Amino acid sequence: MRPELSEYRHVSAGKVREIYEIDDEHLLIVASDRISAYDYILDTEIPDKGRILTAMSFYFFGALDVPNHLAGPADDPRIPEKVLGRAMVCKKLTMQPFECVARGYLTGSGLAEYKKSGTVCGIALPEGLVEASKLPEPIFTPATKAEQGEHDENVSFEYVVDSLGQERAEQLRDTTLRVYSQAAAIAEERGLILADTKLEFGTDASGALVLADEVLTPDSSRYWPAEGYAPGKVQPSFDKQYVRNWLTSSKSGWDKNSGEQPPALPGSVVEATRERYVEAYGRISGEKFCRWVGACV
Repeated sequence: MRPELSEYRHVSAGKVREIYEIDDEHLLIVASDRISAYDYILDTEIPDKGRILTAMSFYFFGALDVPNHLAGPADDPRIPEKVLGRAMVCKKLTMQPFECVARGYLTGSGLAEYKKSGTVCGIALPEGLVEASKLPEPIFTPATKAEQGEHDENVSFEYVVDSLGQERAEQLRDTTLRVYSQAAAIAEERGLILADTKLEFGTDASGALVLADEVLTPDSSRYWPAEGYAPGKVQPSFDKQYVRNWLTSSKSGWDKNSGEQPPALPGSVVEATRERYVEAYGRISGEKFCRWVGACV
């Protein structure tokens, strides 16, 4: 018989995930259907989002040649029935204090910084780059981990060196770029472009670096269809950009600088966002989305 969720100690709650302690060595990480945008947790949830994020993380943890924090399969008997399909049993780690971002294309906050200074996180880039330009080579652009409701702050590699030392900083950079390279190759085979991704790492009891949290999902990565890609314009994407676009459109009536909670999402936006998440999983994994473990729909 599976345990009840109440049998585990609740450790923390993030924008999307809840973390519970199973025992001294293991955690239960549960993905909800919550969605965040512009540092707000929206009142409207996206059906099946937690299951899609979990399924995609399991897929990539298995596909990547990098040690990760998984400590059991998707149907691990330690997962309560209530959260089966959207939970992972993971090893406890000491988490590193930086978001590790790899960028292969210029967009988002990277583009905004480039327009001001010609650099991203202190890395000088060629002149003349535009929205969605492919970079000469992928770059490591770390960020500090902000408290909930605050913005992550992009920092230089030297800042990470000063904080963690040269060896650990190089480990984080090199492993981040290795993960990006492997995942970008998988995406390319599926007709997708992995524009950028955000990773988290921890260390185990021996001090070894371990890939943690979620990995390469539409919440933490930008996927663009390769067909029709052209720099100089915003690309269609398989992520929550659709929600961001609606929130900043005149249709929502919301001002992101107002300090007010964003409005509820209309049903059409909810369904379109869910379809993008489902399509991203299907195109990457080559499998149907499984709403329940062992039962695909």
